[in-house]
Amino acid sequence: MLAVTATSQSDTDPLSGLTVGERPDPTVPDGWTTVTVRTAALNHHDLWSLRGVGLPADKLPMILGGDAAGIDEDGNEVVVHSVIADADAYPDETLDPKRSLLSEVYDGTLAEQVAVPRRNLVPKPASLSFEEAACLPTAWLTAYRMLFTKANLDGPGTVLIQGAGGGVSTAALLLAKAAGHTVFVTSRDEGKRARAADLGADLTLATGERVPQRVDAVIESVGEATWSHSLKALRPGGTLVVCGATSGSNPPADLNRVFFLQLAVVGSTMGTRGELADLIAFCDRTGVRPIVDSVRPLAQAAEAFAELAGGGSFGKLVLTV
Repeated sequence: MLAVTATSQSDTDPLSGLTVGERPDPTVPDGWTTVTVRTAALNHHDLWSLRGVGLPADKLPMILGGDAAGIDEDGNEVVVHSVIADADAYPDETLDPKRSLLSEVYDGTLAEQVAVPRRNLVPKPASLSFEEAACLPTAWLTAYRMLFTKANLDGPGTVLIQGAGGGVSTAALLLAKAAGHTVFVTSRDEGKRARAADLGADLTLATGERVPQRVDAVIESVGEATWSHSLKALRPGGTLVVCGATSGSNPPADLNRVFFLQLAVVGSTMGTRGELADLIAFCDRTGVRPIVDSVRPLAQAAEAFAELAGGGSFGKLVLTV
């Protein structure tokens, strides 16, 4: 089958280890099944794997990808949940210390077929296209969990989202507006701020610019470069939810502000199968949809990865199979 594989790793030239070509069909352990992939979406996780972060070299070659929608063995349209964990021991599978994502221990979704545990399949409603559905399992699920499970928002509130244009931040903006929140968005890029405004942001700010009012929650995926600004933007008792640190993971702690204003700093990683089902139902009910930057055939994955690495995309990069 045709697949997109990490065959080597390089921190300085990650795309040099990307191979698009034939791979064996997936093996299927007991309790698992196969999905014929119709669409798959890229994530920065795939680039980190090519850089050697999170994917041990002894696991190479590894088929990349965590996001996919397709057809199961019974002909049903499904969305793939990419968290592989012991769901019997941990009802919240993200708390399993041995959890992994597809493309870390088991081959991922950038292929004509992928093998997954049967419980990892979620029905795709007819209202969602395959391209839209493929965008949901990683960035959109991460944003959904941050907003609806972790941010301590009781009814409509005010939310600051750091870093317009990224997959998680774009998803958080659209989900927050659909839920009735007032949303401030930051970016260094004037064009991305304009796009965020077009998508419904109530206010866009340059990175580090002072917010006009303290917010109830901050959605933080940038890390070191925006951390102090995120803490300063919170009202007393507010919540900072962090899912990543693309600019660095060693920000100043600013503990005086944290304890004096009784701020909550909450980590969040991916989401559960149940949250993915809730996210899909929310999209079906509200009409909110992922922003798709571009759609390419699987054979042109290298061009999509180059666009992802260049950082110029706004929304998700989708591959069709």
